[in-house]
Amino acid sequence: MTRSLQAVAYRRPSVLESAAGGQLLGLETSRGATPMGVKDHPQFFAGFLTSPQVASAALLAVADVAAARYYQQQLRASLDPVVTGNGDRLRFESFSGCCGVYARLDVLEPGLDGGEVGHGTTNVDVNNPLREALSRIGSDDPLHLRVGPKELAVTTMDGPVVEKKVPLPDRWLRGFAEAQVIAAGFDLRAELPAADAVRFLRALPRGGARAASTGPRWVVPSGNTLRPTTRAVPGAVCLPGPERLIALQRVLRHATALRVYGPAVTGGAAATASAWEVVLPGMRLTLTLSPDASRGFSGEGGVLDALATDEAAEDAELISVLLAWEPRVDVADLASASGLTPERVRAALIRLGTSGRVGYDTAEAAYFHRELPYDAERVERHNPRLRSARALVAAGAVALDGALGTVTAEDGHVHRVRDEAGVLSCSCLWWAKYRGGRGPCKHALAVRMVRRGDAAAERDVARVEADAR
Repeated sequence: MTRSLQAVAYRRPSVLESAAGGQLLGLETSRGATPMGVKDHPQFFAGFLTSPQVASAALLAVADVAAARYYQQQLRASLDPVVTGNGDRLRFESFSGCCGVYARLDVLEPGLDGGEVGHGTTNVDVNNPLREALSRIGSDDPLHLRVGPKELAVTTMDGPVVEKKVPLPDRWLRGFAEAQVIAAGFDLRAELPAADAVRFLRALPRGGARAASTGPRWVVPSGNTLRPTTRAVPGAVCLPGPERLIALQRVLRHATALRVYGPAVTGGAAATASAWEVVLPGMRLTLTLSPDASRGFSGEGGVLDALATDEAAEDAELISVLLAWEPRVDVADLASASGLTPERVRAALIRLGTSGRVGYDTAEAAYFHRELPYDAERVERHNPRLRSARALVAAGAVALDGALGTVTAEDGHVHRVRDEAGVLSCSCLWWAKYRGGRGPCKHALAVRMVRRGDAAAERDVARVEADAR
């Protein structure tokens, strides 16, 4: 597995300390992107949290996910959460070490008081002493929040005081991207009021490997609650590895509702991902689960079609200059500003997601702008199926014949790719095993690349002929 070391540096450790009129939570930032360019230690907020105890518990839940492996559990160094200032809210994101759980805390305008929210993205230090201090926050304690260094610290300190180096696997980066793409296909499936939400979540199993091995579970809305079902019936939501929702336990006593998101399913459907959002005073905490505890988001293949086209790459470059850390990226507005169709804008947003430049908010059914503070461009370079497909195209292994494409693999085997109403199926073992449930196989990707290349060549010829006339 390809990995590198991710180095993050902070002016000082984040700390919770006593101050005049209450307590001060100082969250230190690392190097990050802002509208003014890359800054070493940007500041995104200085003001009060309206629900200190709730915010502290929710931030701890995000940190829990960053430090967790829900499959093949082992001790590991965790990546610090990512913080994004979107002008009207703060978002804290993390991803589990097993690549199967994505967590995000959205602290909305009602949750913040007395300060403007900046724009940009970076890592934020959440160390063990801070975690212990946050767990002791009382409900009546006024809490001042500072995200970023004090202005005085910026001018008086030389060099970082705290530096962390942690492994950053490629599949972790791919998973972060895939989680956003998959969530974009979710709809709201159920909403439970507070008491029913707490009752349902507290009844879920918390076991480790034994619970994870029981396979996917399904739940279906029933009145104000969710009842289990043995199979995927219409309206059901997959609950894969329910023990992976344990981080929500930290905030249950503050919950006002539970919202559940997932794709539409039909009878007999395979396991799917799902998102579980706890609504809190002035904020939302969301966990998105991969289709199985043993199956991370990195292999789902949802971004491959967008990565395989040069058109999407050019469109993404155009769309990227129109992003401005907006909390809601409006596809129609981008289409109007760019001159692209909404379909091409969506493909460009998927492409931008692969480099961490956009996320997806299921509660608002909208993308949002952020810039992950990692070398995420290598997601595309090291995607094995994409790399193999390009090698097949370069070797001239693809032949087209109407709705049929044949691909001669490296071992000499010939695979047949068929186009059935725009969906490419293949005679290979990958397609037989997953039936498109984990994205296209390398042969289908190669056929699609060649088709797009031929179509682009035809457009170029037509353009030249039109100019000649």
